[in-house]
Amino acid sequence: MKLTTVAIVAVDGFSPFHYSVPCILFGDSISGEKRFDVRICAETPGMLTSRDGFALNATDDFSAIGRADIVVVPYWAHVLHRPPQTLLDSLVQARNHGAEIVGLCLGAFVLGYAGILDGKRAATHWEFERQFQSLFPAVALDINALYVDDDRIITSAGTAAALDCCLYIIRQRFGSTVANQIARRMIVPPHREGGQAQYIAQPVPENTRDARINSLIDYLQRNIAQPLSLDALAERVAMSRRTLTRHFMKATGMSVAGWLTAERLRRSQLLLEAGTLPIDTVAEQVGFLSAVTYRQQFKARFGVSPAEWRKTFRTRL
Repeated sequence: MKLTTVAIVAVDGFSPFHYSVPCILFGDSISGEKRFDVRICAETPGMLTSRDGFALNATDDFSAIGRADIVVVPYWAHVLHRPPQTLLDSLVQARNHGAEIVGLCLGAFVLGYAGILDGKRAATHWEFERQFQSLFPAVALDINALYVDDDRIITSAGTAAALDCCLYIIRQRFGSTVANQIARRMIVPPHREGGQAQYIAQPVPENTRDARINSLIDYLQRNIAQPLSLDALAERVAMSRRTLTRHFMKATGMSVAGWLTAERLRRSQLLLEAGTLPIDTVAEQVGFLSAVTYRQQFKARFGVSPAEWRKTFRTRL
């Protein structure tokens, strides 16, 4: 069987975890069978060091990228710094020759600088959404996806999503049986449900510069499980419905309904993680009038069901 050549782009100051993922998954130490010819490529071949004291031996320069079947960029430390033109040219050359191009985590920025993501969907770490969109407005960033494959240009979300992405590539080339076998040996799921939204910190504003809105937010937090109409809330703060809507949006950046939904979902996460209450009871305790609506809202916001969230994040004593 002809081996699939994988060129992994290496840079000085590399992140050990980001590089270990493609090296392990495309290597033969876990799978027990050699399917890939892995080449570590740097601007200048030789030893590279990480900030953590690890060392990596790059056997090839960037010219090897153009001859690879798969090119993986696992990492890029400084997203606002344009990569060397020799690297960008090599990626374009590899793409023109039909190679599959992969940007793991912040490696997606390198693909963006090379211009090969223009007009395509892509993923990257959620914390760098604004920088990515500012630098590459021609790219359709999907900030919730764990990984995105658009015409064999594949990008992944942050850190551990590289495992999902590399297993996906193996599954595409060698089938589910091989990918599942490797996943079992690594003690990771062969496929994860949902996306980055499960892991993004989404704080709900609790204090603003508007004293009346702060007072209302305090009231909402203490009565989150109760039916709360906009008219009743407006009367409570001695405002018209329209004025309350305007002031609340100005103070929090959210509508009253949006704030309530976000806070109720946040409270439900805590209940799901901390105990074994039935999902319908959780919905009721945080103020959703319908468990069906709760499940729909939860799935829309986080990409997984409440039951799947509990399975992933439940606290085990």
